[in-house]
Amino acid sequence: MNVSTKFGSLVDRDKWILDRKMFVDEDIYQQELEQIFGRCWLFLGHESQVAKNNDFIGTRMGEDPVLLTRDAKGKVHGFLNMCRHRGNRVCRADLGNAPSFMCTYHGWTFATDGKLVGVPGYKEAYFEELDRSQWGLVETAQIASYKGLVFATWDPAAPSLTDYLGDMAWYLDMGLDNRAGGIEFLPGVQKNVLPCNWKYPCDNNGGDSYHSPITHYGSASVLDSAKRKSGASAQDGVATVFSAGYEFGTSRPVSAGNGHCVTSFGGWSDTVSTRRPTGESANSPSSKYRAEHLPERIERLGELRGRSRGTFFVFTMFPNFSGSNTNYRMLHPKGSSQIEEWIWVPVDKDAPKEVKEEARKAQTLSRGPSGVREEEDQNNFMDCTRTAKSLIGRQYMQNLQLGLGHEVRDERVPGYATRGPNEVNQRSFYKRWAEMMDAPSWSQVHIDPITYNQFDR
Repeated sequence: MNVSTKFGSLVDRDKWILDRKMFVDEDIYQQELEQIFGRCWLFLGHESQVAKNNDFIGTRMGEDPVLLTRDAKGKVHGFLNMCRHRGNRVCRADLGNAPSFMCTYHGWTFATDGKLVGVPGYKEAYFEELDRSQWGLVETAQIASYKGLVFATWDPAAPSLTDYLGDMAWYLDMGLDNRAGGIEFLPGVQKNVLPCNWKYPCDNNGGDSYHSPITHYGSASVLDSAKRKSGASAQDGVATVFSAGYEFGTSRPVSAGNGHCVTSFGGWSDTVSTRRPTGESANSPSSKYRAEHLPERIERLGELRGRSRGTFFVFTMFPNFSGSNTNYRMLHPKGSSQIEEWIWVPVDKDAPKEVKEEARKAQTLSRGPSGVREEEDQNNFMDCTRTAKSLIGRQYMQNLQLGLGHEVRDERVPGYATRGPNEVNQRSFYKRWAEMMDAPSWSQVHIDPITYNQFDR
């Protein structure tokens, strides 16, 4: 394969060290917009957000503003939010229901299926010579849904969404397929602008179990038992955390293929997980709800995933769609050193009202602009970006060698699953980044085969 390694050389895949230039260089960022965000499948929203005909939401693909619509006949579309006349946005609302969008500059009007349906002065100024069929909204090359999650790509040559997801679908099902009614997004979205490079939160959200006992010492419930054993306070330092009983071996990083990453905190068990989200009591509506519907989850997901449902897991679908079993998020790039994070709360559609309300409150306290854990993570992302810009700091490589050569496989689940902690997921993420940055077309990008049919499904 005759592929340039101009950008791939920034990722040393033998020593697993990274050139910090890749996090702050503007030329590299522009290449990312073209090679990654212009070609990969990107998350647009959930079908529940455009449930009715003529519903729409505003979203983004890379830095491009996009409209996710359901047209008058019920078909879902993704359109560039740009008037074909001068380039003004045709819609400035975040969401709504309307049969058409009128550009506020000159009044060109487009239906929710993208067709140009109104042009002021069509007879008087254009003399009916403008071919309106050629000037509709720019539509994504492909759009597809996976169990309600809607994705799109600008590249007609991109692999199908099924192939792009690969084994990641097996893991996404743990959040999407617990009940026959599927999930929905609660109304509203938390938005948050942060001065950091988009890759830092994406590789962290893909499952960095190494940072949890340090960064989240004060807020993560996973450490409660360890702190009780030792009587340690936060001031007792990092060494106490590890000696107090925090077991790294309970995390399971999984390279799910194609750059996608998952980590299960608590591993995989054939007994019912007792792990609960931060702040949730054993008698809470959510705990009772999960126990009540355990048989249905097992029937739909199989014993392993069904019984492990209470285990907290996190993921990143390459490049910038992240989440867990309590939230979904997009890390939209806004230049090499800034992102806009959008967070939604997914719930089982058929869950009772009190369970949905508990999920909303829990995420508001934990994540988003007011979330305690969110602030803990964001301080790290911002400082990593600052040092990558600094005169001296940028001269030194970043290390991704944790567990390198000592990975212990867990072959009960698809993908390259291991016992943590290690940086298997981070190495997988940046390997795909390097491949996408240098490959001139999808024909020269390796697509990992789907293996999940060999596992409990």
